[in-house]
Amino acid sequence: MRTLDEEISQLRASVLLEQLTNVRGAAQTDVVMATTGLTTTTTELPIVGPFDLREIAMMGFGHRDERSFDGVMRMALCLDGDYERQVGVAAQQFGDRLELQVQSLGDPLSDTEAGALRKQVARVISLDHDGEAFHQLCLSDPVLARIHLKAPGFRPALFYSPYEAALWSIISARRARSQGITLRARMSELYGANFELSGTRTLCVPTPSALLEIESVPGLPADRIPRLHAVAQAAQRGVLNADRLRAMAPEDAQAELQRLPGIGPFYSSLIVIRACGHADAPTLGEPRSRAAIQQAYGIDHELSDAELLDLAESWRPWRTWVSVMMRALGA
Repeated sequence: MRTLDEEISQLRASVLLEQLTNVRGAAQTDVVMATTGLTTTTTELPIVGPFDLREIAMMGFGHRDERSFDGVMRMALCLDGDYERQVGVAAQQFGDRLELQVQSLGDPLSDTEAGALRKQVARVISLDHDGEAFHQLCLSDPVLARIHLKAPGFRPALFYSPYEAALWSIISARRARSQGITLRARMSELYGANFELSGTRTLCVPTPSALLEIESVPGLPADRIPRLHAVAQAAQRGVLNADRLRAMAPEDAQAELQRLPGIGPFYSSLIVIRACGHADAPTLGEPRSRAAIQQAYGIDHELSDAELLDLAESWRPWRTWVSVMMRALGA
């Protein structure tokens, strides 16, 4: 049985989702640059609750390794759907709205694509949930409040899509994160796309069809190429559709993803929890989050899964966000 606060939060989230998918006012400017083959448009996203784009842009995970923030969060991504459209996004916060400068290769985005982009970006920077409800939940717990008030505008940053999280899983497996970042950039340079976003060149990974054409990537072991091809084929079949995976029970989605070569329990959890936009999926497989939680609550032993789940009951419906917050801000 959901509480009244959870019902209100769900209603707010439903209204917010309608705003995000509605392209009303999305294309405020439309400039076609024939010499570069790029189309630039401007759109906005509403912000509900405390939100600080700097905290999210500087979070640091996966391939993102920002060392400074000039007011712009730059993203180059394969558009949700079949992931065959590459888009560059420069996001800036102005009070309770986020302005997006969007670059697309070729024709301007259709209304459907513009709506998909707004929804995707909102998911990536956790604007697709009721941030005010999360804020109130944190304030209700003295331990969470102490961490949360270090940066009230912090929210989890996600991979751009399950497709890109799967690519990262294959590329970065059993190597230092810095090496994974280098390999991703190299693959994107050779086979992907690049966008000039607010004066900074930003690389986008290859589309699934381009990925299937790759025979080698300098520095990447040869046995990873068939695994990348399997990810591309899964994307083409719709297996890596974000809405589809998010609608499944997390454990079922993870089990399905583990059928892909090279995707085991750790990386299937990474894809489901850190790319699909869950706010309330328990995160048991991240030792750094667990350690931060133990420290914050003054627990003198390593939490078992059962103990962690029991502690996290009071965090519903924000167990994922709390776990990520504790890892990012708890030190």
